[in-house]
Amino acid sequence: MPAIAVDLPDDLEAVREGLAAFAESEVIPRHEANRDLFENPRRLYDENGLFSDRLLKLITEVRTASADAGFYTMCVPEELGGAGLGNLAYFVGWEQLYRQCGPMNWLMLYVLNHWAFGPSRLFEKATVEARERVLAPMMTGKSSMCFGLSEPGAGSDAAAITTKAVRDGDGWLLSGRKIWTTNAPIADYCVVFAVTDQELARQKRGGISAFIVPVDSPGFCVQRVIRMLGSIGGDEAELAFDNVRVEPWQLLGDLNRGFDAALYGVSLGRLYNSARAVGTGRWAIEQALDYAGLRKAFGKSISEYQGVTFPLAESATELHAAHLMGRNVAMLLDQGHSAVKELSMTKVYSVQIGYKAVDRAMQTFGAMGFTNEVGLYHAWHALRIVHVADGTNEVLYRTISQQMLKGDTDL
Repeated sequence: MPAIAVDLPDDLEAVREGLAAFAESEVIPRHEANRDLFENPRRLYDENGLFSDRLLKLITEVRTASADAGFYTMCVPEELGGAGLGNLAYFVGWEQLYRQCGPMNWLMLYVLNHWAFGPSRLFEKATVEARERVLAPMMTGKSSMCFGLSEPGAGSDAAAITTKAVRDGDGWLLSGRKIWTTNAPIADYCVVFAVTDQELARQKRGGISAFIVPVDSPGFCVQRVIRMLGSIGGDEAELAFDNVRVEPWQLLGDLNRGFDAALYGVSLGRLYNSARAVGTGRWAIEQALDYAGLRKAFGKSISEYQGVTFPLAESATELHAAHLMGRNVAMLLDQGHSAVKELSMTKVYSVQIGYKAVDRAMQTFGAMGFTNEVGLYHAWHALRIVHVADGTNEVLYRTISQQMLKGDTDL
């Protein structure tokens, strides 16, 4: 019996099945064939914490294979050369990949065009030259980008950024710093947000613009890889810009209206992280149920103990609700609604219950749940980070309450 009364459209179900087959043939085998790499951080990263050349080759292989198969750009608008499948496909696709691959087969991160790393609707407002120079190779999976919004003094309060772009002839000179810029260590381009009108920015009436900046531009520097949660490397970085020359073709969208692009990106990030949390939570519960059926204690299977199964049942109930919330908000977005309240609700709820599901699965496994080979530890770490990514829980609760105080009380 299906858990959801409304089936996915036939074409979208076919896409989901195709993604599953792609992950089974192109992602999981690469991990199995390169276990010596993925199980040894000293081979995964170089001495500076950057991805090793061998890993970069695998990432490019997955990305280009997915582009050739039509999955990588399936949610990119048709006018940009993608399939234009929309937000529901984006949610369903990511949820499928995280549920199927779990945290250990993480090359699946490069199967779909993550909004901050690859082509997306952001490029609808790019210049013709930018589309030709930047978007075209990105659509094939041969290059990638990163999203430079957060700064050391401006995280959740993105309007407080201090990076500046000062007029210089027909272009600008860009100076400042960015932090927590995911994918920056391997990206070819960075979408950088900078103040272009101090007075408008001070009044919070705009004044911030977005620019597409090649990472090999003079004055552009990846200062350091940010190592987190005990890792010896990573894909987060701190960036510095010292009078980086930016030409008119690099302006993304309207001058002083860069926050339009920022808000779109963050919104899509919240949908992605909801799918990530639901998919990871479902993977964790399925692992725990399998283990509970095999493990014996005090003469019988631990699946016969309510203390083991009731917490899993509770998490399954919560994941079901989050799954429905994710599909619903994706459809609202596809219908043209901003869904600010619903998207905030979905992200904050999904991440919390997905994290709790992983924690309960770890408890089911006992000490085995902490081992590297099971993968629950990696899932637990990843979802702990997502409590902060693309809007902390506290910021999202604030957004929800503000929307409701404005009169949006439909539930």
